[in-house]
Amino acid sequence: MKAFYKSVFFLLLLSLPLVSHAQKVKSKAQLEKEKKENLNRIKEANRILQQTKVQKEASIGQLNAIKEKITVQKGVINNISRELTFIESDVKKTEGTVKELEADLDKLKAEYATMIYSASKTANSYNKLMFLFASESFNQLVMRLRYLNQYSEARKEQVAQMNKVQSELTGKLTVLEKQKREKENLLNKQLVENKNLLTLKTQQDSVVTKLSQQEQGLRKEVAERQQAVKKLDNLIADIVREEIARAARAARAAGRATSGSANKITLTPEAALISSSFAGNKGRLAWPVERGFISQKFGRHNHPVLKGVVVENRGIDIQTAQGAAARAIFEGKVVSVASVPGMNNIVMVQHGEYFAVYAKLKTVNVSIGQDVKLKDTLGTVYTDTDGTTELQFQIWKNDANLNPEGWLIRK
Repeated sequence: MKAFYKSVFFLLLLSLPLVSHAQKVKSKAQLEKEKKENLNRIKEANRILQQTKVQKEASIGQLNAIKEKITVQKGVINNISRELTFIESDVKKTEGTVKELEADLDKLKAEYATMIYSASKTANSYNKLMFLFASESFNQLVMRLRYLNQYSEARKEQVAQMNKVQSELTGKLTVLEKQKREKENLLNKQLVENKNLLTLKTQQDSVVTKLSQQEQGLRKEVAERQQAVKKLDNLIADIVREEIARAARAARAAGRATSGSANKITLTPEAALISSSFAGNKGRLAWPVERGFISQKFGRHNHPVLKGVVVENRGIDIQTAQGAAARAIFEGKVVSVASVPGMNNIVMVQHGEYFAVYAKLKTVNVSIGQDVKLKDTLGTVYTDTDGTTELQFQIWKNDANLNPEGWLIRK
């Protein structure tokens, strides 16, 4: 009977909720979310890539779009690998459970066979009566009668237990078959996605080769960009200095203390609240465009094609679709609307002691002094002759240049 109680205990264990299972479900849900995000990113990159191909056979914008697709494709493959890890773990656990159930069922059957053999010795009513009337006392007769009843119930319970284990085993075998099919499908999908990645890398190499043949033109573009960056830097520095001086004059006129620093804005209580709220939302600020990807990161980088050429980015470049709107990342006030050769139209929005700069705009929808709210349209992003639609976006704290990527919500 020990095996019988062991079976009951084993089935109770199967019914207990496991923390690891809950964690795995959460992880699988995260994988599904990432899968959808990757699909959306691939669609957007495809759309942007097609727009760059319309104007020119090979361009930096086209190269950036292909790089974005490669990055997302690697994420897709990694996602599949993680799914496979989960399924392989599930298959292994299910196989272990199946083996335990099969072993348990064998023991139950062996026990039942023993019980049937023992019962056969007293199968007829005469033997049962002889067993009862051979009792030496009335108490012993009662005990023997109770034993016969319990033995009969035990046989019924044993049959029910075998049916229950058999049902559980059948269910696990069905689950195991499904898991193996999922694993096979994922392996096939992984093979397809790896081929897609190789195709993208071939496309990337082809574009780089074509761009390398345009070295003179690329060097001219780099030089023009650096000149535009310097002009924009000077414009931003002038505006920040003006705002620092203006805020100091206003504070003195109102009888308030100034910041005491030549490079820090004296804030009104209202502006201080906006500034604090802006800083408190670091990492959660809205993107300046609804869709797109970061085509060039903040700081100094090697040129994607020209060897030995380093370019510096004061902000981030966000490549997006033609006609895309530039949006306010937070509530604030427009302090500048200007035009810089190479950067097109510029809009600068103040958020207390922080400034957000939107460059490379085709059109502008706001004016100086205008208050804007979150996601208000500031203008449309400019599309160059290569078919590349790209926003240059910067964030400053007083006169200090910050990396915008760490301030925007992660896509």
